[in-house]
Amino acid sequence: MALYEHVFLARQDLAQAQVDTLAEAATKIIEDNKGKVVKIESWGLRSLAYKIAKNRKAHYVMLEIDAPAGVVAELERQTQINEDIIRYMTVKVDALEEGPSVMMRKSDRDRERRGERGDRGDRPDRGDRPERPRRDFDGE
Repeated sequence: MALYEHVFLARQDLAQAQVDTLAEAATKIIEDNKGKVVKIESWGLRSLAYKIAKNRKAHYVMLEIDAPAGVVAELERQTQINEDIIRYMTVKVDALEEGPSVMMRKSDRDRERRGERGDRGDRPDRGDRPERPRRDFDGE
């Protein structure tokens, strides 16, 4: 059997439970046609580069699949029919990625960086610049 990565974008107004239901429906289609879903990753609600069908954001979900080509054709046919899915892409790969995907590692790395900087408004110490004197708003 061949290995595939199937990513779909669901409408922004769906709840996470509805997005999970879409992923389960895709899994059922694959398993009913003698395929196997190796891994499911939900990348969350992310901004789109441009508006698609009046949506500025979308829920991203990736499925790693081990299945024959006919299963992928049926999955894509069912995906086209579904109004909640605004875009999808299936790519044949040589090997499935072990551990979390690049998107999941990136979100973890971003989360760690935010934790190192402290709160959002804090700026790092700029030792190369002298401290500017603070002014009172009373004019002094």
